[in-house]
Amino acid sequence: MAEATPLRDRHVVVVGAGVGGLVGALLLAHRGLRVTLVEAAAGPGGKLRQIEVGGLPIDSGPTVFTMRWVFEQIFDQVGSSLADLLSLQPLQVLARHAWRDSAQRLDLFADSAQSADAIARFSSPAEARRFEAFCQQARTVYQRLEAPYIRSSRPSLLGMAGDLGAGGLATLAGLGPFASLWQALGRHFHDPRLRQLFGRYATYCGASPWLAPATLMLIAHVELGGVWRIQGGMHALAQALAGLATRTGATLRYATPCRRILVRDGRACGVELANGETLAADAVLFNGDAGALAQGLLGDAARRAVPDQPRHRRSLSAVTWSVKARTHGFPLVHHNVFFDRDYAAEFSDIFGHRRLPRQGTVYVCAQDRGDDSADPGGPERLLCLVNAPADGDTRRFDSTEIAPCEAQSLTLLQDCGLNLDLASAQGVRTTPSDFNRLFPGTGGALYGPASHGWMTPFRRPAASCRLPGLYLAGGSVHPGPGVPMAALSGQLAAETLMAHLGLTKRSGRVRISGGMSTRSAMTASMP
Repeated sequence: MAEATPLRDRHVVVVGAGVGGLVGALLLAHRGLRVTLVEAAAGPGGKLRQIEVGGLPIDSGPTVFTMRWVFEQIFDQVGSSLADLLSLQPLQVLARHAWRDSAQRLDLFADSAQSADAIARFSSPAEARRFEAFCQQARTVYQRLEAPYIRSSRPSLLGMAGDLGAGGLATLAGLGPFASLWQALGRHFHDPRLRQLFGRYATYCGASPWLAPATLMLIAHVELGGVWRIQGGMHALAQALAGLATRTGATLRYATPCRRILVRDGRACGVELANGETLAADAVLFNGDAGALAQGLLGDAARRAVPDQPRHRRSLSAVTWSVKARTHGFPLVHHNVFFDRDYAAEFSDIFGHRRLPRQGTVYVCAQDRGDDSADPGGPERLLCLVNAPADGDTRRFDSTEIAPCEAQSLTLLQDCGLNLDLASAQGVRTTPSDFNRLFPGTGGALYGPASHGWMTPFRRPAASCRLPGLYLAGGSVHPGPGVPMAALSGQLAAETLMAHLGLTKRSGRVRISGGMSTRSAMTASMP
């Protein structure tokens, strides 16, 4: 009987040092495989990036850290500890919300009872009771979907029905089988401002509240599970994962673009780098946007790995401003949202007319502030964001489009009481065209395919694809966008790859143990 190939003789190439690629590389190296990760940028992180402005680093990608349990389990799996590598500060104020033409503000809190009290004062006691019912339904939806969808490989339509069981199907039926998030929120809230506030959860997945499925209300439950601020910024998470992967045995090569995925006998067998070097591999884990494969940006042989997504199915892009500036007036906390009058017009402009919104919501992450609104006493670091269409590969977003959007955004902030000292401000602007250059194949889409319609869970690419030997991770694949979801995709890709190489037992769909609903008492009580 032939001897099995030693694990260290099995080579996996990971393309892309975003969160999914870093997690995949870490877990595969920990299991004993030889892992080489190649990344075009000068360092790790992917969309989890920082921009230096005025000598200070500003998080200029994802800014919200939730689902801490995902990373606790990953770090624990490799014999490390999240608490030992990162300093996390829990935020009691999840976000502060303001509206044009209104002196009222509304804070949502990690404590749902505090949020209910705040909503009662902001709107009415009846709306506070409706909020409590909304939270209960969001909790139920999350609990029903966590194991069969979030922590499992992508289901089929029939498989999902079987995994959900009678209770899960009843929960989804209670939402309305084809209901949008906006329709579901209309059944919960009578105050249009609250419907607008909670409708924003669709944008966490790059979607319109009018087109996103009602199940996205589960994001409310995720936020109530905790939002944290990371010392050193969100980019510190990428650095921690990269450092741990290196110490575990993975080789990380930055400033090393991949030109194409090599295919032999119908199977991925390595990569060719931009410098002409080739790396042979038993398997390739691709942590870029799946659209780059379908468009042939990784070679013609890899085109068939996933179906191409039409442009109208792309998720939101953004115009962002990474700014160092003095502010006054509005008492900023870490996360702040400023709403304009006509919320529907924002998404009609973006997804219908494919233009920058004329009344766009503005998100501001004040990175030097926590819960207490304490003025940092000088210029502070801000990330300001307005949603945009993902058309960065079809047209150039120049000043004729950007200037009106920028003026409208500043006016909205001023009308809500926030003033920026522009005379002394320093900043870097990023448009959908810039995001498309940073993340090829996306058009600037920041969340992969948009989460529109009830069929979304079954259209998103899975960890395994049509090309044997090639595995996928990142926000464009199952289970979806966002930092914790990208990490889960890296776990699922690593587990699927190991099973397909015959290194672990194959027993149906891959599932990840644990989850928010099964955290230990010690973990749940941690700050």
